[in-house]
Amino acid sequence: MAIKIVDYDLLVSGSIDMHLHPGPDVFKCRVDALEAATQAKQAGMKAIVIKNHFYPTAPMAMMVNQLVPDFTVFGSVCLDYEMGGLNVHAVEYSAKAGARVVWMPTFSSTNSISKMRELGLQLKGEGYSILDSKGRLVPEIHPILAIIKEYDMVLASGHMSPTETFALEDEARKLGINKFVVTHPLDHEFFSQAFSKQDLIQLAKNGAFIECTFLAFQASEFRHDPAEMVDVIKAVGAGQCIMSTDLGQIWNPLPVEGLRMFIVTLLKYGVTEDEIDLMTKINPGKLLGLSA
Repeated sequence: MAIKIVDYDLLVSGSIDMHLHPGPDVFKCRVDALEAATQAKQAGMKAIVIKNHFYPTAPMAMMVNQLVPDFTVFGSVCLDYEMGGLNVHAVEYSAKAGARVVWMPTFSSTNSISKMRELGLQLKGEGYSILDSKGRLVPEIHPILAIIKEYDMVLASGHMSPTETFALEDEARKLGINKFVVTHPLDHEFFSQAFSKQDLIQLAKNGAFIECTFLAFQASEFRHDPAEMVDVIKAVGAGQCIMSTDLGQIWNPLPVEGLRMFIVTLLKYGVTEDEIDLMTKINPGKLLGLSA
């Protein structure tokens, strides 16, 4: 029986990592933003999105783009306490500075803050929700969505609950925002209320992209079975999924190597090369406005 030889370099080449945590940060990181971009370019990747829970990354992306030609680094903003919460001014500034992704609350989400404390983070406050006591979107959301719509940004759910995510996705869709990502919903250890497979199938039917991250496979008491992720990818359809690393932490592999390992793992569990291309190149490219 012939053994198929897979060209993993070719699969990595042209890929995009939409969720990367390089330094500088309050946490020690494996790479800084310049190193992350340089390594990604050397591997033939097309772009990365740099994320930080505590400050907007568009200015850093601007600098790195000047230093690493023929490659694209996108900035983002994460609406946690440190950014002033649901702060439309932070979103507008980031949009004007070229950021392409807006994350709803992550560590500061009421659906996540207690879980993140259990994981060892020293976080203050009770967290906050994007829904009021009657289950309606709080007033701060609508001007934020207006900026996202105006600048054609990607809206990511952060660590919100399924109820919040459905409410936000529904309103975004009504406003014509069609670049919506459900942030690592399979990483249930980050959420007080986790997503079901049926939740993800419905969100994908609504047009949302489901993010799968390699961080879920790293050695810890929360390490996920790759078969569970592949089951969701097959149920949702690779056409509505993206693959990100969520790497950069000092105890994890380098992001580029993590992406390669992610691709190898999913192939071993029955994902096809065409599906890999959809999730690492075509879908992220559409979200970020990059040609195939």
